[in-house]
Amino acid sequence: MRNKRKIIARMAAFTVAMVLAFVSGPFVGENPKYVSAAGRPVSIDSCLISGTDVECQISASSVPSGDDGNYYIYADEVYLDGTEGEIVAKVKAGTSVSVSFPLNRNEENSNLSRKFLVAVKRNGRMEQVSDEHYITNPEVLSSCNMTRMDGSIKGILPDITRVSAGQLQDLGVHQVVYNMDINELCSDASVPGAISFDYNGQTYYFDGDLIGRYDSTILGLNRNGMQITMVLLNGGKNPYGQDLIHPLGRDGFECPSYAMNVAEEAGCDHLKAIGAFLGQRYCGQFGYGQVDNWIIGNEVNARTSWWYTSSTSVDVNVNTYVKAFRILYNEIKAMNGNVRIYNSIDQEWNRKSNPGSFLAKEYLDQFNYYMNREGNINWDLSYHPYNSPLYDPYAWNGPSVWVKDNLATPYITMQNIDILIDYMHQKKFLNPDGEVRSISIAEIGYTSSFGTENQEASVAYGYLKAASLPDVDAFMLFRQTDEAEEMKSHLALGLYDLDGNKKPAYEIYKKLGTVAEAEAKERASEIIGMDIDKMIGENIVWTRSGSGVVE
Repeated sequence: MRNKRKIIARMAAFTVAMVLAFVSGPFVGENPKYVSAAGRPVSIDSCLISGTDVECQISASSVPSGDDGNYYIYADEVYLDGTEGEIVAKVKAGTSVSVSFPLNRNEENSNLSRKFLVAVKRNGRMEQVSDEHYITNPEVLSSCNMTRMDGSIKGILPDITRVSAGQLQDLGVHQVVYNMDINELCSDASVPGAISFDYNGQTYYFDGDLIGRYDSTILGLNRNGMQITMVLLNGGKNPYGQDLIHPLGRDGFECPSYAMNVAEEAGCDHLKAIGAFLGQRYCGQFGYGQVDNWIIGNEVNARTSWWYTSSTSVDVNVNTYVKAFRILYNEIKAMNGNVRIYNSIDQEWNRKSNPGSFLAKEYLDQFNYYMNREGNINWDLSYHPYNSPLYDPYAWNGPSVWVKDNLATPYITMQNIDILIDYMHQKKFLNPDGEVRSISIAEIGYTSSFGTENQEASVAYGYLKAASLPDVDAFMLFRQTDEAEEMKSHLALGLYDLDGNKKPAYEIYKKLGTVAEAEAKERASEIIGMDIDKMIGENIVWTRSGSGVVE
């Protein structure tokens, strides 16, 4: 289940921040501006898999000078820079050039998750003349033909102890979100029951008992009609998975999830194998269950909570995340081309409640910059538009100091999520087919600590707002059952209380998306004091004065 530290840490940080006067603009010690493109004279326009080869298209406004008139194509592992990798092809330099070289899939020198660049020889030395570019169509390798389990956006973080009782089916959810710690999956040949997996010339081992439990859970959920979104975390506690922790995360700082190791050979190789293993095992064809959506990390802009490195540079952290994302994207998609693969950011759009975090907007912009620069792919966005503060009970009427109806808003909640949707409609954010990316509200929750009526209306408002937006493909309530530690911070987010009793929010969520939805809308409208269809349809954004502390 999801680690509790996130909610508690964010609440503690927010409590401290509330003591201070609100100041707009960047915090003192803000990270440097984004790095800009190098302005190199040669462009790799595409690198695509064609049969057993990789074909790259290269262009240049003018041919850069070189000793022998050739372009040299380098394949670099993600931890290498410049002309440090392997020369995989040589071709006569020109303004428009095609070049191909072997893919070497599932071989020691596989190019599937490498990055490519062009160099020329000058004065006997190699000089890089292009930016890096990745393969952008790994899905053509996929032999998985299982249809996605798409349907209703209605979802939840499940209480697994209640799944067997049919409570998810009674609730009428179609999607569930679940966590998987890749570090915990790792094992060794000496461990009884370990599962071996041969990949790229090496043998890797996975914990057979743990994998078996995931198999059972995923299969059980699938059989009950549930589409699964799996969040990949990196907890760092397992001795067999220590090579997955980024060197910048090894300073002893305690964190529920660390940056994945894209800085060393062993970590990168291990990460590739994990991506391939998971993509193959859970593609739905081999009897282990089907995962349709993978989220790489959780709220990765929250550096000291969910993607830890010791670096406070936004560019260092985004660059690290992009490399891990590229590896897992290509390896998973090559096994199952039907999956969607999401990044994950929180609701702190233009304001940090935790100084160890990066702004969500800043992180998203930089992530998209690298994706466009190094080869646009079908990445998708997981967003968590919690109320601000988290314990605020009114999804439809947030504090005016935190929730604004413009791009400068400190936070994006369900009230003003249209800002995010419009932002993702910009040309620079579109996928390779020119379409708006899938947006998954993979985590959202509302407290009953200040009245069950407020939770009822908030759940209805959040779901109906999400359902009104064609680009939103999931609305996942956090969580099915209250959690005692979270409740200490007034976060009674479950649809069940600790004694297993259904709250009124359960009944209203059950009706949403069904023939009984009109009853749910009537109830929510009564609590809110306005027709909820009118509020959502006309995009009426109510806010209230004050700090957001519930009176």
